Amino acid sequence: MNKFLFFLILCFFALSSRANIRLPSILANNMVLQQQSLAQIWGWSKPGEKVRITTSWDNKTVEVTADGNAKWQTSVHTPKAGGPYMIVFEGENKIVLDSVFIGEVWVCSGQSNMEWNYYNGISSIKDEFSQLDKLNIRLFQVTKTTAQTVQDNNEGNWMVCDSNALKNFSAVAYYFGKVLNKELNVPIGLISSNWGGTPAEVWTPAELIENNSILKDAASQKKSTSWWPIAPGYAYNAMIAPFTNFNIAGAIWYQGESNVETASSYTQLMETMIASWRKSWHKNFPFYYVQIAPNRYSNHHVGALLREAQTKTLATENTGMVVISDLVNDTLNIHPTNKKDVGLRLANYALSETYGLSRGNYKSPMYKSFVVQNNQIVIDFDHAESGLTIKGNEGKEIFISGADKIFYPAIVKVKGQQMIVSNKQVKNPVAVRYQFSNTGIGNLFSKEGLPVAPFRTDTWPVDTSKIK
Repeated sequence: MNKFLFFLILCFFALSSRANIRLPSILANNMVLQQQSLAQIWGWSKPGEKVRITTSWDNKTVEVTADGNAKWQTSVHTPKAGGPYMIVFEGENKIVLDSVFIGEVWVCSGQSNMEWNYYNGISSIKDEFSQLDKLNIRLFQVTKTTAQTVQDNNEGNWMVCDSNALKNFSAVAYYFGKVLNKELNVPIGLISSNWGGTPAEVWTPAELIENNSILKDAASQKKSTSWWPIAPGYAYNAMIAPFTNFNIAGAIWYQGESNVETASSYTQLMETMIASWRKSWHKNFPFYYVQIAPNRYSNHHVGALLREAQTKTLATENTGMVVISDLVNDTLNIHPTNKKDVGLRLANYALSETYGLSRGNYKSPMYKSFVVQNNQIVIDFDHAESGLTIKGNEGKEIFISGADKIFYPAIVKVKGQQMIVSNKQVKNPVAVRYQFSNTGIGNLFSKEGLPVAPFRTDTWPVDTSKIK
């Protein structure tokens, strides 16, 4: 045979093998598709190749043709929650996806407190192993990787939530999903995309950081490290963008510790990031997040200012924040070990706000307003309809000040949903601060047992110098 002809034949077979239908990792066995939605289905094959997709829940077939970039995309209507189902892809080759479920899908993202799992010291999760076969939860673990440009795939994989899979999976995400699975009685798909140590800039499209002078300046202050990326957009491009075609119910987020030194821009950063994700998904999905816990940082008040910025982020539509200051035993440990109650509080928020189920008062009381009455300050709260309570003999981490800006420990009384604050040394009070420090843990709660969110009534400059 002519060598040149032989070479052409080899090239033909090589091209033919590469032309087979190929799917992104998110479309695989054991996946969960968002129920009662228009689910996007996409992949790659030979340009011009017709791909037929048949779904077993309705036995309907849709046909799509790959474009000149060898990519194809279509959509299928999903029914109410159920499964398992099959999806069959047919072209020059055939792919059959088994154990496909229809239910509720959530993205779970952030840094190490979202990432923390059994192997990171959350040993209590072993108590869950014996009951996993009673749950219908599927886990998708996104592979840690970065990219300078937006990617269309990530080497993650779907897993049945058994003990082996759970050991490597986000504990917060699991506890969140467990409550949703039990209360909604539908399959739950959890997409865990997180990376310990990462600042929020890496989860935000780079052009949005570069085109904003405030965010760009804050991003430039991040110090390089060998353990996680700091470049804007690098995690978004590789660990979020590949899944934005995949329909979801919402997102939960636990991050902030790596942004404490630039807390003044964090609210704007989060508003930008949330808006960018929603734009990419073409959906104004709910975004629920965790306020960072008390911890000993190297500069004064930086943790308090970050928590304040997180509270201000609540002005963004369709967001919610859970407060966890009461779940901390050790302010030297930046990773509180009680992930179960964190997940539960996020789940209660989602069940109430997203799914319309009554979960009682699922929101922590939030500072609303104050008035000065003689030598006292009376503070009103939102989300404290059942009233407030102090756990212990006296209020902790509550301080009052006059115009001299010198704060004194306050004598505190609660009356219904009001807090009355005073100190004999402050004859003409003007400001109150509660748990406004890096490590302070207060003891003011709603009657339902949720901690009052940290706050201050003033806007005075705050000392953020290095702690000696």
